[in-house]
Amino acid sequence: MHRLPLFLLLPFFQAHAQDSVQALDRVVVTATRTERAPLDVPASIDILDRDEVRDTRLRVNLSESLVRVPGLVILNRQNYAQDLQISVRGFGARSTFGVRGVRLYVDGIPATMPDGQGQVSHFALNALDRIEVLRGPFSALYGNSSGGVIAMTTRLESGPSEFELSGAAGSYDTWRAGINVSGGAAPYAYALDASRFSTGGYRDYSSAQRDVVNLRAAARDTPLGRLRVTLNALDIPEAEDPLGLTRAQWQENPRQASPQALQFRTRKSTEQQQLGAQLAGDLAQRWTYQAAAWAGRRGVTQFQAIPVAVQAAPNHPGGIIDLDRTYGGVDARAQLALDAVTLTLGIDVERLNEDRRGFENFTLQPVRVLGTQGRLRRDERNVVESRDAYAQAESDIGRGWRLLGGIRASQVEFRGDDRFLANGDDSGSARYNAINPTAGVVFRPSSSSSIYASYGRGFETPTLNELAYRPDGSAGFNTALEPARSNNYEIGAKAAWSRTLRSTVAVFTVDTENDIVVRTNAGGRSTFGNAAATRRRGVEARVGWDPLPAWSMYGSLSAIRAEFSEPFLTCTAAPCTQPTIVVPAGNRLPGVPSYTAYLETKYRLRETDITLEMRAQSSLTVDDRGTDAGPGYAVFNLALARTFPVGPAKLRAFLRIDNLLNARYIGSVIVNEANGRFFEPAPGRSWLVGLDARL
Repeated sequence: MHRLPLFLLLPFFQAHAQDSVQALDRVVVTATRTERAPLDVPASIDILDRDEVRDTRLRVNLSESLVRVPGLVILNRQNYAQDLQISVRGFGARSTFGVRGVRLYVDGIPATMPDGQGQVSHFALNALDRIEVLRGPFSALYGNSSGGVIAMTTRLESGPSEFELSGAAGSYDTWRAGINVSGGAAPYAYALDASRFSTGGYRDYSSAQRDVVNLRAAARDTPLGRLRVTLNALDIPEAEDPLGLTRAQWQENPRQASPQALQFRTRKSTEQQQLGAQLAGDLAQRWTYQAAAWAGRRGVTQFQAIPVAVQAAPNHPGGIIDLDRTYGGVDARAQLALDAVTLTLGIDVERLNEDRRGFENFTLQPVRVLGTQGRLRRDERNVVESRDAYAQAESDIGRGWRLLGGIRASQVEFRGDDRFLANGDDSGSARYNAINPTAGVVFRPSSSSSIYASYGRGFETPTLNELAYRPDGSAGFNTALEPARSNNYEIGAKAAWSRTLRSTVAVFTVDTENDIVVRTNAGGRSTFGNAAATRRRGVEARVGWDPLPAWSMYGSLSAIRAEFSEPFLTCTAAPCTQPTIVVPAGNRLPGVPSYTAYLETKYRLRETDITLEMRAQSSLTVDDRGTDAGPGYAVFNLALARTFPVGPAKLRAFLRIDNLLNARYIGSVIVNEANGRFFEPAPGRSWLVGLDARL
């Protein structure tokens, strides 16, 4: 894996490639911030359209459809009190809460906070138009924590009014119902999408309900340019958290909840409201501009399973997290398009204000009751600000060659004001700076193929949560924690042999200094440190083939060796004044499977589609020391769908069976969980039926 397998690239240079073939009709914007054909971009980018995400799916989790993207690992934890586990080429795999190391966007608005932590629970998949997934060096153009980029765009088009009802129901008392209304006379457009999801949960004590509303409006011809406004609201009331299981508990009964979850009634409530606007237009001759502005609020209350004796310690913040975040930002850029050069200049300013309180997850009077709000143990105000300036340029230098480059200067500042003080003063501040260059070159040997090479320097600051505690238990920010800095290299090739055969391959290596790792994770409190160096080397490939009009096939494969390239010291218990446990060089990064594969075959017979999917993954190491692993697996899924008219309505019904062979496997692991509760089991054979009705 250290050398490029040239035999994979040789077919891309064959002289018989036909210039008349239109290579990849779609366009991408995540790498260049302008519309470009994928063959002109020196980066690994996958585009999923509306049908690929929606058809025969529950439309609740990104993991339903993005598993087809090579290099992207997205795991459904079967736990709606926690977000999906998302990692790109190993970035983000260590996260035990939220999405880490991957930048998330919806309609140009970040779903990632300025400290690098994001959420996907408010993604309205029923309203989707497309998703772009960017991997590799050019992700660094998005600033802090951009090991990869997932950018979703919702549908908003002028036209006759459309009304759609959709619903699905299946195993474990799971169902979703949605409504979508859209239309508008040009140059105006509107769309409303609302859905409710409910589940009893595969595991005991894992029920949840989620409501998402997404309202969008556009005016294509205002005095300032093209305007788009989005209002999004999310409500998840008291999603039950079954916690992880030990290996013995998983083997005994994978559907059980951890006893501690039942004892402390672990659960999480989340609500979010967000308003965003995008404006684009012409500034002067050959100059255009784009700007996005947003503001929102997110509230979270989470009950954790922390022993009473631990919570009672003088410096402990309690077993309930109660936080209220307000956030906002502006991203504005101007673009100059000359004959052979396109120049982009931009600024990105974001701010997060957080009111965070902690309470004991028990009361003692008149009797001891667990799982209920007790005394205040934490009260602080935190601020995170990021200020970035960036420039990008691309040039067509002739003879099939194109150069792209960029640079981004970033500053991320953290400030904490402790207003409780009874546990010591946890106030503190930290500031991180980085200047990250990116460069790439593309060569087009024909109109239907391209080869490219790229480099990018990236960085990842600690999140607010990662800075909150010191490993030795003393008060104050963990100011010893340094940002991770990475050098990313990639070479690859893309081809559209014909309208029926498309393929890509990419080889990459990433060397990271000061990678952020879990130092301790016990009693509901995680602390973090820096590993001296890590390395990720891998190859990704995908191919799409339509051998006959009725048949289509798709496959993707990823192989990665993600390891600590230098030894470091860690801890097994908190507090930890001095790490003493050696993690040797060569240990695999936890939560990163060495191999993933996806295969799909679809047969279309008149108005009926039959789809067979296979998803495979190698084992998941659970901690830095490599003490255990979730075993590898392969699962098969079958879906049948049929479209038929009923009067003026167009109906599409489907039946889906997941894990067709009833394999027993671990869906995800909780990295470095000190109590050994690493494992989150996946469901056995399950079914889903659904219906879309469009008027």
